[in-house]
Parts: sequence; structure tokens; C-alpha cells
Amino acid sequence: MNQTIGKSFKDIFSSTVLIFVTKVTLISLAVTAILIWLLGGMLTGFIASYLSWIPWEWVQTTGASVATIAIAYMLFILVLSVITSLMVEPLLIQLAKKHYPNTPVIGSPNITTSLLLSLKSGLIFLILFLFTFPIMFIPLIGAVWMLWLWSILLKAPTIYDVSTLFISDKAQINKKTKKSTLMAMIAAGFNYIPILNIFAPVFAQILFLHHIVGKK
Repeated sequence: MNQTIGKSFKDIFSSTVLIFVTKVTLISLAVTAILIWLLGGMLTGFIASYLSWIPWEWVQTTGASVATIAIAYMLFILVLSVITSLMVEPLLIQLAKKHYPNTPVIGSPNITTSLLLSLKSGLIFLILFLFTFPIMFIPLIGAVWMLWLWSILLKAPTIYDVSTLFISDKAQINKKTKKSTLMAMIAAGFNYIPILNIFAPVFAQILFLHHIVGKK
């Protein structure tokens, strides 16, 4: 595991990955801005309704501000994960050729399947986040809970994207992804660091690449 993480960190700050991250970040910012513009009224109404049970107006106002920022941020993280999943294939192949030249590419992720997995993971994430929002404010427990929620965004799409390229045996995929939740949570830790949060989805992809292909 330590060797896998070390290789992933070396890759994440290479020029190839930095260019990729820049592209997906700019696209994700644009998509997020459009979604907020289209759904802003609905989100505001949901937040107001969600906090209406609180008797103190100042708490409602403060809570609404925090919730609005949090939801906008989570929406960006969601969009970034989806865009990364859709665009990452050439990068993974390039890194695999660099580190594992004897490992053949045997397939290609189906864009529809990849998109559906990303949207499904995103929907589960959003529902759980919106209805367990107060847990965020519990010291330590809230931090671990958010890591687990973020790992939902990364886990299934990343396993599909990486394994489809290099493994056809489902039993082998299941064997190699037993620690997938922990690995996704490690990658999700980037989301706690400003600016570096844009690396979380691609770091997960690279982490899974080294974990799956590196042990073939």
C-alpha cells in the first residue's frame, strides 16, 4: 500500500497530470456555475425548508449561508469527479505504459456505463449529504463521515474505469479491490485541502491504477 501511494504522489505532480487536472478543473467550474445558475432557486428553497424547524432566525441565516457554500462546494466536487471519469482514459493508458510497459490494454470503458456509474454515485452522495448534513459539525466523526461520503463519489466509477482497461476477469477485479473503500477515502482526503482538492478524483484513478496493475 505504501509503495502504491508513493508512486501515485510522484505521478500526481507530473506535468502530464497537471495539464489534465487544469483542463478538467476549468470544465468542471464552468459546468458547476451553469448548474448553480439553473438550480439556484430550488437549492435556496430546499435550504430554507430544511432549516425552518430552527426557532432562532440568526441561526437559520447563518446555517443557510454555511449550507449554501457547502452544497455549492459539494456540487463542484461531484461534477469534477464525473468529468474526470469521462476524460481520464488516455491519461491512465499513458501512465500504465510508463510504469508497466508489459501490461496490455485489453478494453475501454463504455462512456455510457461510466457516466451512469458516476451519476449514480453522485446521486447517492448528494442524498446522503443533504439528509445527514448536521453530522458534519460533530468533531472527528463529521470529518470521517465526510471522507466516507466523498469515497462514494470515487469508488465505483474509478474501479470501473481502471479495471476495464486492464482486467477482464470479474473475480480478479473483486480480489484486487477489497481495500477500495479505504483507498477512495485516502484520495478523498485531498478535498479537505484548498486548491489540492482538484486532485482528488485523478489521484484516486492513479492510486487504483498502481494498486490493480502494479500487482498483476
